[in-house]
Amino acid sequence: MADHMHHHINPQPAAQQGGRPAHAAHAGHGGRDHHAMMVAELRRRLWVSLLVTIPVLLLSPPVQQFLRVTALRFSGDRWVLLALSTFIYAYGGIPFLRGLVSEVRQRQPGMMTLIGIAITVAFAYSAVVVFGLRGGQFFWELATLIDVMLLGHWIEMRSVMGASRALQELGRLLPDTAHRLRDDGSSEDVPVSQLETGDRVLVRPGERIPADGKVVAGHSAVNESMLTGESQPVERAEGDEVIGGAINGEGALTVEVSKTGADTYLSQVVKLVEEAQQSRSRSQNLADRAAFWLTIVSLSAGAATLVTWLLLGRDLAFSLERTITVMVIACPHALGLAIPLVVAVSTALAARSGLLIRDRNAFERARRLDAVVFDKTGTLTEGRFGVQGVVALSSESQDEVLRLAAAVESNSEHPVAQGIVRGARDRGLDIPRVEDFQAITGRGARARVQGREVKVVSPGYLREQAIRMDDDAVGKIAGEGHTVVYVLDDDAPLGAIALADVIRQESKEAIDGLRKMGKKAMMLTGDNARVARWVARELGLDEYFAEVLPEGKAARIRDVQARGLLVAMVGDGVNDAPALAQADVGVAIGAGTDVAIETADVILVKNDARNVLDMIGLSGATWRKMVENLVWATGYNVVAIPLAAGVLAGAGVVLSPAVGAALMSVSTIIVAVNARLLRI
Repeated sequence: MADHMHHHINPQPAAQQGGRPAHAAHAGHGGRDHHAMMVAELRRRLWVSLLVTIPVLLLSPPVQQFLRVTALRFSGDRWVLLALSTFIYAYGGIPFLRGLVSEVRQRQPGMMTLIGIAITVAFAYSAVVVFGLRGGQFFWELATLIDVMLLGHWIEMRSVMGASRALQELGRLLPDTAHRLRDDGSSEDVPVSQLETGDRVLVRPGERIPADGKVVAGHSAVNESMLTGESQPVERAEGDEVIGGAINGEGALTVEVSKTGADTYLSQVVKLVEEAQQSRSRSQNLADRAAFWLTIVSLSAGAATLVTWLLLGRDLAFSLERTITVMVIACPHALGLAIPLVVAVSTALAARSGLLIRDRNAFERARRLDAVVFDKTGTLTEGRFGVQGVVALSSESQDEVLRLAAAVESNSEHPVAQGIVRGARDRGLDIPRVEDFQAITGRGARARVQGREVKVVSPGYLREQAIRMDDDAVGKIAGEGHTVVYVLDDDAPLGAIALADVIRQESKEAIDGLRKMGKKAMMLTGDNARVARWVARELGLDEYFAEVLPEGKAARIRDVQARGLLVAMVGDGVNDAPALAQADVGVAIGAGTDVAIETADVILVKNDARNVLDMIGLSGATWRKMVENLVWATGYNVVAIPLAAGVLAGAGVVLSPAVGAALMSVSTIIVAVNARLLRI
């Protein structure tokens, strides 16, 4: 293969190196089972805490006063309240206390620190009050705060599916057993893991090749599309290399194993995927940043409140109550739900439009994309042959040339043959019956059609038989990079048929949509430069990279990122997995291989490139809702914190913790309603 070819079509100045890192960060993928266990654990903690909250509410004096129920009073009720609250603090609050410890260790105080401090202060103060200090209790605020925060976290973790099974999926491409040949020519079935270099294995038609190796006998077309991105099955005969995991076509092959285990092509791809996934740092969440500042504000405000009231000569109980109220109010229920609720709604919306979001950070980045790089085969194109043109050389019409060729090819399973038959049917031609069908090994096929000896052959057959085709029209279609087959009557040229990978109609609309959004559209392919140039011209792409070997795809994405562009990669094959992992946003399209799906951040259920536009649009709308919610959630604090601190105490306005909590609920409701509005 030639060196990686890269072409500009509509050269535009590369985006200025902006203030963003060329390779924006990415949440790492942990083990899926671990993630599922964490989600289940959060759900359990939430339900148990909610159940225990009911008696806590019924036993809390502020709630009793509000409900005008005093019948629940009994001696020692405060000790029961303390016991129940201690359980909620320890059992429901532990995820936040663990989070507080880890955030403090990393010197990155955020949401967990804020929640951890608020619940600890509320619990400790209320406990001391039970033991005799004069003041109010915050047990019910503590319980509801923990419940709401657990709910927010659970919603969030469920929405972010996380975790990568890519590597297991890649492994599944290899068959479990291989037919190893003994010296006497008989075969035995052995596990693939037992194959050694130099072993000879038999690969029957339709089976997957068990290891990298060299063909020593047989001839077949091998489908490597999910490994190399080469759209057309490649002919493999004696002396040719084959890749483990590829699917054998209609011929049997005997393969001598050359690489096993970690050296195989598949294992190399696995390694690339792992490296690309680990090389992503973690982008800090918007809510975490807001929480970081709120933590600082609330701790400062709390300390200032305590000191100020003590200096003003108020007693410790009053001063402490003001401080606690500030801390409880500053702890943002609304902020805890502001982001998860939007995430839950946008994830559901996305799923309805055929987008599955696996990595939320990447999805949020999609609104800022500068360039989208598409894999060609199976993404922009259908990955199957279609007739692009017919040239008639003798007195025959184009339809007649196609009809005769389709008749000969109607008996063959070869992708080119199927493309010719489909082309004839699409034009409404009737395909005559044939006699004496015979495959010309590696070169085409021949048959008797209505009394004529018709052959449909490759250029190699013409060269071998020294048949000349000097027609300009034939030269032109061959120059487009199309696959050309020749139709002969005996050995007299009748015409030529050009076939190419069919470009999807929706690809054109997707590219036009991206250009309207001001984003660059590029293509990456293992196919040759002529094919790539033709596809790029048909679709109006900005740039294309042709003849890129699978291991070079991630490097091409890195090159584009190095220009300071935020890049999405859209692909569907195993060979795209490292590039999907390298891109700022990896998008697996359609019923692609499981591997691509597992390394992607967003999965498009339908094989429709237009969904990339939906993804970018929804990402922008989601971000706007998050910002609005954060403005609400924090704006409430701007008003509530000074009131809680007692700024208006002189005017007789003192915000009790209970009223503070009620205000907090209103703020939470507004945030929840606003998240639902994303549907509009």
